[in-house]
Amino acid sequence: MDRAHLAGLHGVATSYEPAPGQSVPVPEDTVVAVLAALGVDASTPRAVRDALDAHDRAGRNRLLPPAVVLRGTARPRPPGLPEDTALRVETADGQGLGWDDPLPLGTHLLRARTPDGRAATAPLIVAPDRVPQPPERSHGFLVQLYSLLSARSWGMGDLGDLAELAAWSGRSFGTDFLQVNPLHAAVPGTPERPADPSPYRPSSRRFPDPVHLRVEEITEFGYLTGPGREEALRLLAAAAELNDAVLRRGEPIDHDAVRALKLRALELVRAVPLSPGRRAAYCDFLAEQGQALDDHATWCALAEVHGPDWHGWPGGLRDPRSARTARARGELLDRVDFHCWLAWLTDRQLATAQRAARDAGMRVGLVHDLAVGVHPGGSDAWAQQESLAAGMSVGAPPDAFNSRGQDWGLPPWRPDALRATGYAPYRDLLRGLLRHAGALRIDHVMGLFRLWWVPEGREPGQGTYVRYDAEAMLGVLALEAHRAGAAVIGEDLGTVEPGVREALAERGVLGTSVLWFERDWSRGTRRAAPLPPERWREGCLATATTHDLPSTAARLTGDHVALRHRLGLLRRPLAVEQREDAKSLAEWLALFGRLGLLPEGPGDEEAAVRAVHRFLLRTPARMVGVWLPDALGDRRPQNLPGTWDEYPNWRLPVADAAGRPVSLEELTSSPRLHALMEEVRVLTATPDARGPRGSDTLSA
Repeated sequence: MDRAHLAGLHGVATSYEPAPGQSVPVPEDTVVAVLAALGVDASTPRAVRDALDAHDRAGRNRLLPPAVVLRGTARPRPPGLPEDTALRVETADGQGLGWDDPLPLGTHLLRARTPDGRAATAPLIVAPDRVPQPPERSHGFLVQLYSLLSARSWGMGDLGDLAELAAWSGRSFGTDFLQVNPLHAAVPGTPERPADPSPYRPSSRRFPDPVHLRVEEITEFGYLTGPGREEALRLLAAAAELNDAVLRRGEPIDHDAVRALKLRALELVRAVPLSPGRRAAYCDFLAEQGQALDDHATWCALAEVHGPDWHGWPGGLRDPRSARTARARGELLDRVDFHCWLAWLTDRQLATAQRAARDAGMRVGLVHDLAVGVHPGGSDAWAQQESLAAGMSVGAPPDAFNSRGQDWGLPPWRPDALRATGYAPYRDLLRGLLRHAGALRIDHVMGLFRLWWVPEGREPGQGTYVRYDAEAMLGVLALEAHRAGAAVIGEDLGTVEPGVREALAERGVLGTSVLWFERDWSRGTRRAAPLPPERWREGCLATATTHDLPSTAARLTGDHVALRHRLGLLRRPLAVEQREDAKSLAEWLALFGRLGLLPEGPGDEEAAVRAVHRFLLRTPARMVGVWLPDALGDRRPQNLPGTWDEYPNWRLPVADAAGRPVSLEELTSSPRLHALMEEVRVLTATPDARGPRGSDTLSA
């Protein structure tokens, strides 16, 4: 019982409920390991008693909590303060205010002093009640940027392609947003081991990946002369060959080859001196990004010498603050500056893409995606070791879809370390992502409340939940979204703890509703019927699919079941899976028919795709997203969970119904895409479809 009590004090669960009313105990050695990762020894009964005593003493001696987060105009005094304790606030801009004075939104310093002279300080975060809201009704595209190749790409989609898509779709169809995959910096590959192409296991979530740069649009590229220009032309020819391999020969996207080609070209461009104005802008960027950028660029430079996993580096270099690392930074200063410069260029092209979206009339623009964690060997894990739980990995407990549970290989943040820093790493991460965004999608948004921690060496099912201060996490999110004027979308699919969706909705965070999963579970029947459109929640992004799910055409044709059968992924006989899939599809098509959304009748796949989107636009959802491959009839998922080498995950270009890759230029003239998007445009603007378009700007 003492160990369970100690675990509860630190937010570590000793049991969990995979289903309502069903409790599963957590193995004791898991609880001990997780507590150890939080700096708490619970290995013996004596250690548990000592840890409980230490926790009690710390509580008695602490005047203020590690961090204080206030919401809106509420002003509750921190708990446990002696009477007559004086509270003063030093605001971010240097003002001195009393506790009862109106406090500006932002991050400040709280000072407390008792009548007997005891004093303490703590970070104070004053956050708005809600995040800014998107327009009353909007639609847009969802796209994996690497998959969007144009004739100018270098073998994968880039930020120039994104800007072009934004400019075209905003003007042609009145789209209000483009949601992209995480553009986080990846862990580079080696000749022996190719890079993981998944955008959800990055090296750094704080900085974007320069592989997304459109090299020719860098100002200095146009000033290359002599041998540098000659080599640049050879690289352009090699890039065209990479592009043809994907678009013309149907080969998977080769992320490593694209990266190598672009890095060589960027090294040529860097030899061209910056103009005075651009040099000043670059220096401003360096000053603004500070230590975080220096750390990231240092990791990149060290990775070039010692490999991309810092755990295997020479001893002193594993510590970003060691004297040896400082010496190495000096020795590699030119490469460190090179990677800082790449971060600046990428930031500039992201700004250009967002500006192109807004210039095209988009009221939201780019919707960036925040992955749930980072690669354990990457930049963030190296630079933020004190904030991450060593020896732990984020995952998911066993459920009906995965009896073993899941281990995603991502080290989790320590909730105690976040509190101790006033949530500084989290604040900085959000601020960086929101620099050039109209909205932010948060993958596995339930992680703001709790995460499943799996100790190293154990099976995924032998983990446990660790709880975070959701009020603080949501408060910081609301503050940074308010500063950026950006909406927030939470990916809340799958198992969601009771009360989480309600808490998110209260703070204005939109959910994610995928058509095929929206069923009426309220009647308690064994097979829930499709949820009628009027009963969908308003506060959501409504879509037909996601990057991890079959495309709409694949669902309509049953191709997704056949694909999983070919790869040996079905848990039941093929005939059973096909029968169940056909029954589910028939229920949806019957509902479309009853609602008059399929006047073309059965048997027309393209019309059925339009009916799916007519249905989505019949719901009250604030945002409706069109998966870009759906507009062309693409049958292939971008990622097929449960596969690695068996399927080209994260390496497929957008294609048509026959599987033929389609360039951005071809896409813009597709009759099928135009027919779908013209309907979406008209229905979005039709008052009786949902309501009139909202205001021109995001509002809190």
